[in-house]
Amino acid sequence: MRVLELWRYPVKSLQGERLAEARIGELGIAGDRRWALFDRDTGLGLTARRVPELLFGAARVRADGGVEVVLPDGTVTTDEAVLSDWLGRRVELRAADEDVVPVYETPADEEVPDPTEWLQWEGAPGPFHDSPRIRLSLVSTGTLGPWDRRRFRANVVLDGAGEDGLRGQEAALGEARLRFGVPIARCVMTTRPQPGGIARDTSVLKTIHRERDGLLAVRAAVLAPGTVRVGDALVLEGG
Repeated sequence: MRVLELWRYPVKSLQGERLAEARIGELGIAGDRRWALFDRDTGLGLTARRVPELLFGAARVRADGGVEVVLPDGTVTTDEAVLSDWLGRRVELRAADEDVVPVYETPADEEVPDPTEWLQWEGAPGPFHDSPRIRLSLVSTGTLGPWDRRRFRANVVLDGAGEDGLRGQEAALGEARLRFGVPIARCVMTTRPQPGGIARDTSVLKTIHRERDGLLAVRAAVLAPGTVRVGDALVLEGG
């Protein structure tokens, strides 16, 4: 399998950036999930599980290492008043902090396409990944089939089939070395509409639960940092 696409999502749950190459460290792609929007009144981090509108904004890393948000109308901003007007709630844009564990909301039942009951859960300290074990996510075109890869927000899209069989293995990807862990449990976000003609589709999550036990894509720990480029081969250790 080879790298078909590389993606960085600077602000959690917003659209991201497609990259030709990416520096990957122990916390994943540089700049990935390094910011998130928080509700000032509840203190909770916002995700598209609970606030689907987030998927219609986008984020990009500036040349100076900061971030900027592109709203659906094309406005480019980091002004929290403007962001609050967009989402209809008081929000702040926070950078990741290794000493802070963010709290989000998730459906009480992940299989329900229109959840009404929500629970609070803790994410990872540092970059706003859902779990401290998910620092890099990978999926293959063979697994995706006809589904748009943007529904699953993987960092690496591999051309080929077979990421399901990577669990427990180590591999080189470009200059980086990875260890593959357990598959990723999918949630209601996979059903959400997105820009570019991605419609609401509750059958996506139903199919993943019926055919794949609710799991799709694989997570990886970074054993050795390095640069990964589109076209790089995934080379299994001993392969």
